[in-house]
Amino acid sequence: MRHLLVGWTARGAGLALGAGGVFLLATLLASALNVIALVFIAVLLATALEPFVGWVRARARFLPRGPVILGVYLAFFATVAAFCVFVVPVAIGQANQAIVRIPKLLDDAEAWSATLQQEQLRETAQSLIEAARSRTTVGAPSPDVVVQAGLTAAEVIAAIGTTLAIVFFWLVGHARLQRYVLAFVPLDRRRGVRLAWNDVEGRLGRWFRGQLVLMGAVGVMCGIAYVFLGLPSALLLALIAALCEGIPMVGPLLGAIPAALAAITVSPELLVAVLVVTAIIQIIENNVLVPVVMRNSIGLSPLIVTVSLLVGAAAGGLLGAVVAVPVAAAIEVILGRLQDREVPVAQDIGAVESADLANDEKEDGLPDSRGSRHVKRPKPA
Repeated sequence: MRHLLVGWTARGAGLALGAGGVFLLATLLASALNVIALVFIAVLLATALEPFVGWVRARARFLPRGPVILGVYLAFFATVAAFCVFVVPVAIGQANQAIVRIPKLLDDAEAWSATLQQEQLRETAQSLIEAARSRTTVGAPSPDVVVQAGLTAAEVIAAIGTTLAIVFFWLVGHARLQRYVLAFVPLDRRRGVRLAWNDVEGRLGRWFRGQLVLMGAVGVMCGIAYVFLGLPSALLLALIAALCEGIPMVGPLLGAIPAALAAITVSPELLVAVLVVTAIIQIIENNVLVPVVMRNSIGLSPLIVTVSLLVGAAAGGLLGAVVAVPVAAAIEVILGRLQDREVPVAQDIGAVESADLANDEKEDGLPDSRGSRHVKRPKPA
């Protein structure tokens, strides 16, 4: 009896320690969700750059892997720096100009609402204008707002620097990290784990490269179209459209809303032109760019993509929706490797054949498998 009691006590203590460990790990993961998302984005970017390293090494075999990685990383860093130097300041300047134009826009909208004949519609429009005016009224910033803005800017700069550092470290230590992890796997399963690892990285890299290409293409097309139409803050609106392209499902619609609002401040004709151009760009993207760029990038069915987007949005908001598709692709690869594909699951045809045979016997009036005879009855007229 004493041994049984000691065994139950030990099992209970082990269960309690295990549950406490799981709870502690879940708490740590929840508190470090932003860090995990940052690391995941950096790994996505590193997997997108890895094929360029392989491409250079395949054509310059005399170069060691270290200098090739450094060269590819420096080229990527130079691209990001050029974007921040030449594009971001212009977009910020156009954003400031747009903010300055907001009071005049609200005054014009208020004058237009006064001309409405229907009283209820006029009151609704005026209330919306007043709400917008109250939210866009800019006064002298308080010290707390200035400090908060400075902290936010510092956090953004630190996040960008951390992401770039993790990208470099992942590219340099990827092979060593893979060998270290595989050392904990039994010898007979290491090959399968390595193949699954490489397959997951390949899918993530293809997806991220495809997203970057689509974002760049949409941004360039929108920028050219907006400049040609004479839309105010064309570069800023094109940059917004490109960034929104990375948001699944609703991204193109969100990217078109600022352009439509900017166009309506000029003339209704410009609004119609912007809507038509936006629709043409979306048609080109959906029917030309997406099939070419994203071909075989993820390999998921539309149902899984939709469900993963909904789950990601519910769990992590906008960031969760953005990373939901690559996470679902990685899980699909792992589950596919866990399946026994050497012995496929056979289709149960016997039940279908039995049902078809019974139906045929009923139609012909033949005895069924139990010996009873079915009488063929004439169909009613």
